[in-house]
Amino acid sequence: MTSVGTQRAEETEPGREEMARRLLDSSETLSYDPIKEVDWETPLDTSYHGASPEWSTLYGTAYWAELTPEQQRELTRQEAASVASTGIWFEMILQQMVLRDFYAKDPTDPAFQWALTEIADECRHSIMFARGAAKLRAPAYRPRRLAVELGRFFKSTAKGEAAYAAILVAEEVLDVMQRDWMRDERVVPFVRTINNIHVVEESRHMKFAREETRERLKGAGWLRRQYNALVVAIASYFIVSSMVNPKVYANAGLDTRRAVREAKANEHHKAMLRSSCAGLMEFLHSAGLLTKASTWFYKRANLI
Repeated sequence: MTSVGTQRAEETEPGREEMARRLLDSSETLSYDPIKEVDWETPLDTSYHGASPEWSTLYGTAYWAELTPEQQRELTRQEAASVASTGIWFEMILQQMVLRDFYAKDPTDPAFQWALTEIADECRHSIMFARGAAKLRAPAYRPRRLAVELGRFFKSTAKGEAAYAAILVAEEVLDVMQRDWMRDERVVPFVRTINNIHVVEESRHMKFAREETRERLKGAGWLRRQYNALVVAIASYFIVSSMVNPKVYANAGLDTRRAVREAKANEHHKAMLRSSCAGLMEFLHSAGLLTKASTWFYKRANLI
């Protein structure tokens, strides 16, 4: 007699395998080599922004209005480099969580092979972001020490839906802003190319993360959902709040104290973040991962 658990696995596994196969096929036909695709040789043209100005943390503030066009462009270049550095930090966390999850599992499973493909993508993306930040003439922006240490703990302990939902949050927030940047002719061309590569390849990663989150939540009880919803929300807060390092203001020649103060009160930037996460929050709600406790952290991160 077939148990309920075995029957459920037999019913769901083909769908999961099919998703992994489709992602593997897509990766074979539509992937990029950043070393060849990105123009690394042309010197930086400082007449361009590093990101769409509307995504700057100071856009819409009194301070932004006082900046010269040159200062505005330098600020967006430093902010873009900071976002790239944060992306590298989280991609390293992501890779370790995925490797732990698939450790010693069946290598003939398409999901196992896709997991390795995703890790290979992330390695290329991290190198691409690192080279891009250097070309933007930015230093190495790192998250604050608390975020680094919490990330170290999270990558070593997060599993199941907590790991994949956190991956999804980081990728979705980046995806929306980078879609704007890659289409914006005010943004320096090599950054637009970087964003286009990342958007195309990360779309597959997001599909996998959504599928894995749903799969791991099957049969999860109320307490488990409450706990993991909180873990994901806390991780999301530290990821989003680490995207723009306060040092970008000094490196752009601005008054750091004033810039930080105005950025924290910038309702335009908060609205941009909230709009970028509308679809994500809908997914988390449908998955039972948007709880009262987790909502508090999402509000603090201006994601809801």
